[in-house]
Amino acid sequence: MLILGSQVLVGFQFRSILEKGFEQLPRSSQYLKLGALGLMLLAIGLLMSPGAYHRIVEEGEDTQDVHRYTTKVLSMALLPFAIAFGLDMYIVTGKLMGHTQGILTGAAVSLVALFFWYGLEMIRKTERGHESKEAREMSEEKKEDEKGGTKLKDKIEQALTEARVVLPGAQALLGFQFASMLVEGFDKLPASSKYVHLLSLALMVLAVILLMAPAAYHRIVEEGQDTEHFHRVASRFLIASMIPLALGICGDLFVVVRKVTESATAGLICAAAMLLFFYGLWFGYTIYKRSEQAENRDATRHQVTA
Repeated sequence: MLILGSQVLVGFQFRSILEKGFEQLPRSSQYLKLGALGLMLLAIGLLMSPGAYHRIVEEGEDTQDVHRYTTKVLSMALLPFAIAFGLDMYIVTGKLMGHTQGILTGAAVSLVALFFWYGLEMIRKTERGHESKEAREMSEEKKEDEKGGTKLKDKIEQALTEARVVLPGAQALLGFQFASMLVEGFDKLPASSKYVHLLSLALMVLAVILLMAPAAYHRIVEEGQDTEHFHRVASRFLIASMIPLALGICGDLFVVVRKVTESATAGLICAAAMLLFFYGLWFGYTIYKRSEQAENRDATRHQVTA
């Protein structure tokens, strides 16, 4: 889930350094951008290493040692990822709003990422206390046997697949948003469009953080095990990420429509219409169908009882 998106972001990191706007950044920001690139490369190196470890050390065998190594590597890889996010947000926010605001925004982004990738997991592990891994597995197996229907392993695989579908696109958009603030055309936009783009960028960062969180949660809290609790958490992260994702896309739609039409009204109308389409399709229609199915199930149970 993480390696595909991180490679996309690294590509945009390389490209942004070659943009004309990069030369206009303060020298300190240029070095910070270089540092962010280095951190992303470090994250990629860590994320790719389990494949080599699995093939060279274990010769393809699925062992507990592989799972432990993967968990440790993932835990380490997310830290440079979070710091790189903060550095990039500092650079683009500082360019637009000043040094102090850039520091505050960058720090806030890193802290949000650290909370969802580490803090939430540590809280959950503390709440579980000393419950043994074997006891959790037996409890989950009993629940699955009693519940029937789609198997838990399949439900989790589907949830992670759906997150993998959304994540690369969101990270590609995020990379574009970071890089676009360094192109020559960005400086020619109206001030309000620049702020809308910055807000859209922040929303896209939040969406990406939420989409990456299930991978961290699965490894740190569940130690790679499939549980009903993780299925619920992964589903909630996926749904929650789609709220800022739609807002971030529509914010940039406003910017580009306004630039083409030279009309803020046209930009607002197009952005609002697209946001209505996204939310209506993703949440409105799905909530309606869920309610309809619940009513049908209640009616069926009532008929059986009667």
